Amino acid sequence: GFCFPVFLSKKHGFAQEIPIQSPISITKFQKSARMTCEIQTSAASFDGIVIHWYQQKEGKAPERLLYYSGGKPSVESGFQADRYMIETVSSQYRCIFTIKDVIPDDAATYYCEILLSIIRLWDADVKIFGSGTKLIVSSKYKMQNLTPSEISEILQKRHENQIMYVCLIEKFYPEVIRVTWADEADKEVTDNIVKGDVWKPTNGDKYSIGSWLTVPAENKDKNYYCKYEHESQQRSLSTQGIYYMLKIQFYMLL
Repeated sequence: GFCFPVFLSKKHGFAQEIPIQSPISITKFQKSARMTCEIQTSAASFDGIVIHWYQQKEGKAPERLLYYSGGKPSVESGFQADRYMIETVSSQYRCIFTIKDVIPDDAATYYCEILLSIIRLWDADVKIFGSGTKLIVSSKYKMQNLTPSEISEILQKRHENQIMYVCLIEKFYPEVIRVTWADEADKEVTDNIVKGDVWKPTNGDKYSIGSWLTVPAENKDKNYYCKYEHESQQRSLSTQGIYYMLKIQFYMLL
């Protein structure tokens, strides 16, 4: 594995500088792939910030693809400069990276990185990486509906003094998905959660995932939400109105 260094923290007053990348995945083939990197910065000028883009293929270390400085990109040798384009929206502190005529070899995770000069604190420059955007290259589903809402539900099982909710999401593509739980106040719940791995049935070509939330039985009247974010949609599922039992043995196979 490879770990990107993130040196900023709230105690140093730079947490807002971390780049925000979206969406979580893109599926393209023979089209342009457009990725954004938004920097919530207190800098007076966006144009003075140096931005790097890295490409990381599965099982390999990241390679710097290009850097943007002084209003123009500089592409590293080994990459085709005419296939990459950088745009900036200074008023929104946003950098837009485009790959033209996407091919299967472009499949990778792309990270934006900003360089901050903070000599007054550490006498050094600090590199800050975004969370990355995964580019999946496929022609198989380009004309199909990729929405995972064909089957997405919350199932319930009661056991002694606990209630287990299972959020089941099936038949989505590509495999990149983010699943979280929230309470009635829309605050993210992180305790007593088990997240299953994304899996693909042997007789199918779309993906599924399950996530488990366990709460005390006295919370039976409280409402919880399973939220998922996929490139095709975002959705929130409620635990209210769930009364039927879960065949837990089947889902433990996840």
